[in-house]
Amino acid sequence: MASTSTARSRTIRSWRIATPVVAVAAFGLVACTAPETPSDVAGTTPPVWTGHEDPSGHGVAADSPEGTVEAEFENAAGTTVGTVSFVEEGDHLVVTVEAEGLTPGFHGLHIHTAGLCEPNSVAPAGGEPGNFLSAGGHLQVDGRTEHPASGDLTSLQVGEDGTAMLVTTTDAVTMDDLRADGGRAVIIHEGPDNFANIPPRYTLPDGAAVPDMNTLMTGDAGGRAACAVLE
Repeated sequence: MASTSTARSRTIRSWRIATPVVAVAAFGLVACTAPETPSDVAGTTPPVWTGHEDPSGHGVAADSPEGTVEAEFENAAGTTVGTVSFVEEGDHLVVTVEAEGLTPGFHGLHIHTAGLCEPNSVAPAGGEPGNFLSAGGHLQVDGRTEHPASGDLTSLQVGEDGTAMLVTTTDAVTMDDLRADGGRAVIIHEGPDNFANIPPRYTLPDGAAVPDMNTLMTGDAGGRAACAVLE
């Protein structure tokens, strides 16, 4: 009987030790399992989502850095012509733009007030319709009124093949500024931006001072060639 009791005692002790190990293994299997959306595209990894969703219903990627905002540029025909990203580094943002299918030359590049990219739309203040006018004017934060505006970025130079790449920085806006009020838009303009850098020796008809309000507001960069919504 003593031998049988001893064997039973050893079995109980072994079970008590083994149980947590099995539990840990089972927890590991659960912890490593996440809902995935199957993909029928060869060579792709299905996205893994958290339980949160953005207003568009696309969700927030589980591995998306908190200090990063990315978006795609579309032209007025709805064709994707590039990407833009903002990455928070210390006290500034690193801005990266890649684009294609654009007219060679310099193009104004600005952050606009409203996160809307609607072709043939009207500006928030009204007026005649035009491409992406619903994005509003250049972003100004903290009540600023001076020019260049806080939303003005380095101009984008497009090569003869219609492609461009730009990496620049700005400390005039923060990630919170980009996400405020439902998001912002980034516009690639049809022409170059002179940043209202017009010497005072030039004058307008009737002796009007330069730069005029249109130059101050847009840098004479012309129409809006492409738009990206930052959400």
